[in-house]
Amino acid sequence: MNALLIALGAGLCWGVGECFTKSVLHTGQIGPFTAMAVRTTIALPVLWLAAWLAMRATGAAGEPRAWLQADGATLAKLTLGSGLTAGALAMLFFYLALSLGDISRVKPVAFSTAIAVASVLGAVFFREAMPAHKIVAILLILAGVLLMAWK
Repeated sequence: MNALLIALGAGLCWGVGECFTKSVLHTGQIGPFTAMAVRTTIALPVLWLAAWLAMRATGAAGEPRAWLQADGATLAKLTLGSGLTAGALAMLFFYLALSLGDISRVKPVAFSTAIAVASVLGAVFFREAMPAHKIVAILLILAGVLLMAWK
């Protein structure tokens, strides 16, 4: 399946899911940290099942355990970069922001920042192409979000 179609699915799920989250947070019955903890608790078994099914489908039996045998640098990037930074800290910041501000402003600011940072880091660390049109596109995205977020 095309990566962009899958990414579109992710965006649709995040957009709908965050609207539900915003609705929950604004009832005053549940705080941002509880909402994040519930989200993670529900997501974990689904994600482990998906990983297990993917490994079975690709014939990589035992793969869910093989990650424990990865080298220290790989495990550090997985746990600190993906797990702690993207998984925990980003969600903490995002859910707190969502509890305090408009979803129509919080979501674009968070995701456009992610676009800009990931694009620059992708160019620096992975030598991904950064032609002029991509730079212009990133600047246009950031300018559009700035206009959206402006009060």
